[in-house]
Order: sequence, then C-alpha cells, then structure tokens
Amino acid sequence: MSIGTPLQVQPVPAADAAQARATKTVSVIVPSYNYASVLTGCVDSVLAQEGVDVRVLVIDDCSPDDTHAVAAALAERDERVQYVRNEQNMGLIATANRGLEWADGEFVVLLSADDVLAPGALRRAVAVMDEHPAVGMAYGRAPYWHTGRDRPPMTGRWRGTDVWHGRDWIALRCKTGHNCISSPEVVVRNAVQKAVGGYDPRCQHGSDLNMWLRIAAVADIAYIRGVPQAFYRIHADSMYRKDRSPMLDLTERRKSFDAFFEGSGTTVDGVAELQATAGRALARQALWQVSRAVDRNVVEGSDAPPVQELIDFALDVCPQAPRLREWRGLQLRRRIGAGRSGWFPLFLATGAAHRLRKHMLDIRRARTGV
Repeated sequence: MSIGTPLQVQPVPAADAAQARATKTVSVIVPSYNYASVLTGCVDSVLAQEGVDVRVLVIDDCSPDDTHAVAAALAERDERVQYVRNEQNMGLIATANRGLEWADGEFVVLLSADDVLAPGALRRAVAVMDEHPAVGMAYGRAPYWHTGRDRPPMTGRWRGTDVWHGRDWIALRCKTGHNCISSPEVVVRNAVQKAVGGYDPRCQHGSDLNMWLRIAAVADIAYIRGVPQAFYRIHADSMYRKDRSPMLDLTERRKSFDAFFEGSGTTVDGVAELQATAGRALARQALWQVSRAVDRNVVEGSDAPPVQELIDFALDVCPQAPRLREWRGLQLRRRIGAGRSGWFPLFLATGAAHRLRKHMLDIRRARTGV
C-alpha cells in the first residue's frame, strides 16, 4: 500500500498566533460521571487557555456523587461555563453527542472530566487549522497521568507540525489496526464535525477511532510535534483500564473499522485495499496472542486467552489468514508443543523482534503521532 509522507511545517509564532486568533471560539464539552473530585481541575485547564475564546459545557450524566454541586459552582463562578444534567443516565456516547449538538464555536473539543488540557493547547491547534484550511482535526501528545501521582511536567516545545492527507492517515491506521489517539488531545474544526455527525453508538468502545477515521475521510489531519496537548488520566474506572480483554479489544476495533467502511469510508480511494489491510492487521494481532499463549503454555485455565475465539476471529476478519506468517508460526508451535515452543531458537528470536518492533512503534508514535 502506498502511503504518502506528511507536509512538515514550522510553528506559528506564539505572539502572532495569539493576536490573530484572539476571536476564534472553541466549544469544549465535558461529560462527567462520578468525577466531582477532578472536575474543577479539568474545567480550569480549559478556562486558562490563552489566545482563544472558550465556552465550556459540563454535562452531568446523572452522577450519584457531588458533580452537581461542583459543576453548579463552576458555572456560577465563570460565565463561560454552562452546566446541564441528563434527565437519566445516557452513557458516554449519547452524552457526547448531546454536547456536539450544543457546540457552536468554530472549533470543538470533547474533554473527559478526568483529563486536562495542556497550557497553550487550544492556541496551537487553532493556529495550525487557521493556517491550513484543509485540516479538519489537530492533535498532539497526551502523556498518561496516573492517579495518585503528580501531573507530568509540561516539557518540550512546539517543534513543528505534520500535516497528513486524510487518506494517508487512514491508511496508517489500517496498517497498524490501532488507534493512536487517547482523545483529550484532539481539536476538531466544527464545520467538519457537523459534516461527519456524532459518535456512532454501534462502536461502544471504539467510537473515537471510528470518529477520527470519518474525519480523515473528509479532511486532512495535523499532528503537533514536541509538546503535550493534554494529559490523559489513568485510574481504575478509566476507559484505558476497563474491559481490556483481548477479544473485546479486537472486536471493538473491528467494529470501528467496519462501521467506517460501511459508511463514509466508501468515498475514500482504494477502500477495498484499506479494508483488507485493516483485516490483516487485526488477524495478525489475534494470531500473535495465540502464539504467545502457546509459547508460555497458557492455553488452559482462567488466565488463558480465548484461543479458539481468537483463531476464529482471525479467519473471519481476514479469510486469507492461513497465508500469514503468524498462522504458519502458530502451526509450527503446536507441533513443537505448548511451553516447549517458547524455547525454540526461532521463536525466541521472533518474540524478541516483536518486542523490539513494538518498542520502536511506541517511540515513533510519541514522536510523529502515527
């Protein structure tokens, strides 16, 4: 698959950007469920943004904690903050979509109440999209912030921006089969957001990946290099921690891709090739998990991955899976025997190469955003 390279552009000088874009408006949607203890920090990180005019909507999804009192106090304190409470618990997707209907700024951000924006994040994103009208979404790094620890320091500087053609960005997502964005670091041009619509309720755990693909189908994508755009909080109830079973993760990512290819993805050049590429990536990941389980002799018991389900998934998402090297490696492992295969020199090298490749991909993602 041919994937182009991004256009690399220099940062817009801060003084010029702030002066030129002081009237740009950003609507920030803050869904909150049981996040009273961190809501103030989240909203304050938005109100402190310089160089843009912000409006914040806190949507309380019927939280049983003190979210109502905290949010009402924030709205009383600053006229830029509005507060509404769902009449009944609607879940994240319906709550987010309610916020998108409210958003009337030139740009829009969906920011979970447990995350925070980095200083200058909105100014940088707006500057990029103002300079590049074809860009519909800008994002950057979002370092993880573990509950109970201090927020990571605001390190680095804006080193430039990579502007990807939308189709090329989609191709990279299909090649990896993964989402490369946490969520709070994203700023979307609202006209583009209105054009693609709200989050798809069919994609419960991968609605954000599906949304980024839909945006890339109609607009270019920008990555702000060198400086954090947000901080993503990790805790027991965060989406990062919930439902991390291998089958659920793979199935939900597949739903995100399938819903895209059945909808707006049909307008993208080479859609059949892109869909096949995504299927191969997901199949390889499923088969690799089975292979590692065989190597470690973790094929039975409560901790064992669902081996047959993973194999069936690989065959379903990619009918050509038996031609993949991961399939051939799995068959050889089974002939050698569970547990013994992990000491086979070829598979020792394969495991080391896989870990190294993953490490290099993590480094590349932190540097280039893809």
